Amino acid sequence: MKNNIRKLVMVGFLLLVILVMAACNSNSETGEAGADSSSKDYPNKPIQVVVPAGAGGDTDRNTRITAEYLSEELGTDVVVSNVNGAGGTVGTKQVLDENSDGYTVLAFHNSLIINSLLELADFSYEDYELAGASIQDLGNAFIVHAESEYTDLESLIEAAKENPGEISIATETGAFTHLQLLAFQEATGTQFNIVDVGGAAEKVKALLGKQIDIVPTQLGLVQEYIKSGDFKALGIMAEERLESAPDVPTFKEEGVDVSFDKFFFWAFPKDTPEEVVEKFSSALENVANNPDFKAELDPHLVNADYMSPEDLQSHFESLTEEYKALHENSNE
Repeated sequence: MKNNIRKLVMVGFLLLVILVMAACNSNSETGEAGADSSSKDYPNKPIQVVVPAGAGGDTDRNTRITAEYLSEELGTDVVVSNVNGAGGTVGTKQVLDENSDGYTVLAFHNSLIINSLLELADFSYEDYELAGASIQDLGNAFIVHAESEYTDLESLIEAAKENPGEISIATETGAFTHLQLLAFQEATGTQFNIVDVGGAAEKVKALLGKQIDIVPTQLGLVQEYIKSGDFKALGIMAEERLESAPDVPTFKEEGVDVSFDKFFFWAFPKDTPEEVVEKFSSALENVANNPDFKAELDPHLVNADYMSPEDLQSHFESLTEEYKALHENSNE
């Protein structure tokens, strides 16, 4: 009798173990399915875009234009937030600290490389899930007031050599324009006085007020001032003249072997699900190929130019080596 009771207890115990294990497996499978379902349903709420720059600049403008088209592609609101400070490092770091669920994305440009090289940030593009790039700007220019004594790069270089460290140029340490200045100084044997007056809007005000001598910026940002006769462009850092600005010579035409392109990319926090990144990247590609999007960019003298995450990775690697060599040479 006792043996039979023991057998029944053992059988009951085994059945309980089996039931518990089955329940655990069921919950696990349900959880995995839920996660997959969440990724497949992406996006099902608004997406926040962090722009590590102030309002009124090209990063802000280009991002907002792209965000409108992304909203249509993804079927949800794509909301832009400006998080300025420390050459962009405040905003870029904020994205890294967000949840990797695909609902916070970074929109930035080449300065991410420069921040890392100048040790303003202890992270780089490798710490993100790259989603691709959508816009390229070849109109990086040196802009002066229309009444400036500098009529071309030759007159600027001559004056800079006669007065080393006296001619003022508006940029911020770690900014994309800072790297352009380093390249220009190395190529011409000159030295300028760096003045940080703030973001793009503040630079325009400072140049209008003749508080600074030069603003390195995107031609598309100041073309209205050029048309009105307030500003003039000394040259652009492109391989060829822009079709939209045929009267502006390249630096190379003027004897200065310096060229830069500015690309605007999108990236998620590390470990964002692959299917989420792929869906966002696909939407970005569709936007870049949209004729309406291209037409909206034309007045700003920038191009719709999609780069896949893989191509963007290669571009980052190539430019990092190029910028690193430039930075090292400038410190010698």
